This record gives sequence, structure tokens and C-alpha cells, in this order.
Amino acid sequence: MNISEWLNISFPLVQAPMAGVQGSALAVAVSNAGGLGSLPCAMLSAEALGLELQALQAGSSKPYNVNFFCHTQPEVSPQRETQWRTALLPYYQELGVDPQHIPEGAARTPFNQGMADLLQAFRPPVVSFHFGLPAPELLQQVKAWGAKVLSSATTVEEALWLQAHGADAIIAQGLEAGGHRGMFLTDDITTQLGTFALLPQIVRQVQLPVIAAGGIADARGVAAAMALGASGVQVGTAYLLAHEATTSAVHRTALQSPAAAHTALTNLFTGRPARGMVNRVMRELGPMSDMAPAFPLAGTAMAPLRSRAEALQSTEFSPLWAGQNTSGCQAAAAAEITRQLAQGFMPA
Repeated sequence: MNISEWLNISFPLVQAPMAGVQGSALAVAVSNAGGLGSLPCAMLSAEALGLELQALQAGSSKPYNVNFFCHTQPEVSPQRETQWRTALLPYYQELGVDPQHIPEGAARTPFNQGMADLLQAFRPPVVSFHFGLPAPELLQQVKAWGAKVLSSATTVEEALWLQAHGADAIIAQGLEAGGHRGMFLTDDITTQLGTFALLPQIVRQVQLPVIAAGGIADARGVAAAMALGASGVQVGTAYLLAHEATTSAVHRTALQSPAAAHTALTNLFTGRPARGMVNRVMRELGPMSDMAPAFPLAGTAMAPLRSRAEALQSTEFSPLWAGQNTSGCQAAAAAEITRQLAQGFMPA
């Protein structure tokens, strides 16, 4: 099943929601070009979300997707927080950051009743989730206005769970994908498969449309995913240099350097495994650390280091999210990137 007709879009192409490097402008551009533009909402306040939804609906009459996280908000552990800040202390001293003035807290909020009520006024046609699905009553509220629900699976077991709990389509997120792993049934990263190993296994096991994600950066990758049974593809990294993206200047420069070829999973920046370009803090602390507080609490102590370093044009403390295949990154209009990717859906 090709998702184009199901989602009322020209191409079965979903632009991956990428928090921190995009707003509604990129989503609007992709939707207007025939794909499904996506808005990342996990870091938005209610006021900001409302404004972005207004901009989406004003900018395009085409379908669009809004994306939320479904993590369980952890309790702050003073002991673990102290341990984490002690590990970061040499960097605070180097960059002149006073750790006593760094607040505790989290910048990412899981999908909740307030968000569901706000969405209901806009009735977005597609709502996607990361880290599973929201509580059943919230999921039913979203589905009640006719929204199609997508969610990420990183294993066959997660795909089957999503099918059993109300997802309408599954995003098969391969290990190559940039940003946060959508894993939610296990913390064991050795269970994570590459896209072209994971995709056909999920296609065989579920009865829902399956959207391939991870490492797809050009038309040939699109065609390969479709040949393996995908109903569509999701692409993120290839849009990082798009004119409409809000990717920072230092991140853009890094993406166009040889360093972009070396990425790794890291929990240093948020507390959950996410793929980004390897930099100094990942090399020195190790990309995965038991000291990092649970997601999303680790990010609070890292934020001032990133801010101070980026002011000095340094990316050594920044989460440079990117997939393993940055070859498709190009400084171009999102519509042109979408057009090039869509060539992969055409008959050979």
C-alpha cells in the first residue's frame, strides 16, 4: 500500500520532524511540494505550538503532520544530577560557566491533555509519536477528529506493539537515522537494526503501512526502500541544509565538513540514545555514559556549555544531530530537495 492516496499527498514522502532545527516554514514548504511536512512539537510551549499551527494552516492547504514525544517524565535524582555536573565541571571551568546558576528541569514535555485539547481546535490530519503512543484516552481523542496516527518502531516487537495499541502506520526507524532513537520497549541498543534489515522484517509481520526511515538521502535510497516493501519513506538529514530549516550556522558548517561522515549514538545531550556527529565532549566522556541523567534531564546541565561554545563558533558541546548518510545534504529550497527525492518513486 502506497501512503500517497491514504494521506492525500502527491508523493509517499514524509519529512522527518527535527526539533531544534526547524519550525513550520520547512513543513509548509515540503507539504506544498507534494510530500508530508512535519512539525516537531516536543520542545514547544502551548503558546508557541498554537502560533506554529496557525502558520502551518495559513501557509498551506495541504496535509501536514505534527509530532510529539511519549516518554515518561522522570523524577529528578539529586545524586545523579550532582554526579553529572561534577563530570561536566572541568568544562564549566574552561568556558566560564557557573554551575550554581544552572536550573534543574527538562525542556521536552511528553504529550498530555493540554496538548491534545489545543490540537483539537486545529484538527491536524496526521499526528505522529516518538517513544511509543500516548495514554489510550489521549490517543482516542486524537483519532476522534479523523487524524491518522503514525509512530516509530526500532524493532519488530515495537512494531507489533504499535499495531496492537492503535497506530495506523509504522515508521521503521533504522539505526542509521539521525536524532533520537524511537526505542521504547528496551534500552538495549544492541537490538537496533539498520533500515534495510529492519524494514522487510516489519513489513512481513504487520498489516499496517510501513514507512522506512534512516539513511535515505537520495532518490536511489528511496527506490531501494520501496523495493523492500515500504509504503513510503521518511527523510530528515537531507533537509538539514534546506533554506527553510533553522539549522544553526555552526551546525550547517559542520554538515559540510569531513566530520559529518562520523556519527555515533550518544545520550550525553538529553539522556536517551540519539545519533549525531562526533565532537569533543562525546570523545572525552564517551558517547554513551551511565552518568547522564534520564531523558530529558541530561540536557539541562549541557545547555550552557553549548551556548557558550557556540558563541565562540565551536560545536564541541552541541548536539549535531545527523544520520549516517549526510551525502544528500544540500543548501537548496525544500521544494527542490523534495522533487529530487521524489524521483525515487518514479518507474525506472
